[in-house]
Amino acid sequence: MTRRDPNYIDVHVGTRMRMRRQLINMSQERLGELLGITFQQVQKYEKGSNRISASRLFYSAKTLGVPVQFFFDGLPGIDAEGGLSETTKGDDFVASMMTPEGIHLAKAFSDADTSQKRKLIAGLARLVVDMKS
Repeated sequence: MTRRDPNYIDVHVGTRMRMRRQLINMSQERLGELLGITFQQVQKYEKGSNRISASRLFYSAKTLGVPVQFFFDGLPGIDAEGGLSETTKGDDFVASMMTPEGIHLAKAFSDADTSQKRKLIAGLARLVVDMKS
């Protein structure tokens, strides 16, 4: 018997859950406590290996302080009206920002308390990207 790969929508929802949880500095243990589940179950939701029910998704949104739609925002292949579309460069950007590194970068940028610090973070990122290998 082969293991089934997670559905890309479940992975996307889980990634958005992890991103929001990390942005508000909440541990998997704390989120699990608030939802009445184990941190291992939170891990499975965040990896997309377990699907999250509608009611649990609703309570997760309330707990994390976002609307339910937040978990579906940026879903690759979905246009602004919710219909199917071809993936775009914007989908690639969203996917890269939802990686652990993208979340750390966004968190650092968000935590910067002055415009000068945000400019430094953006400038440093641009310098690294423009470096020759």
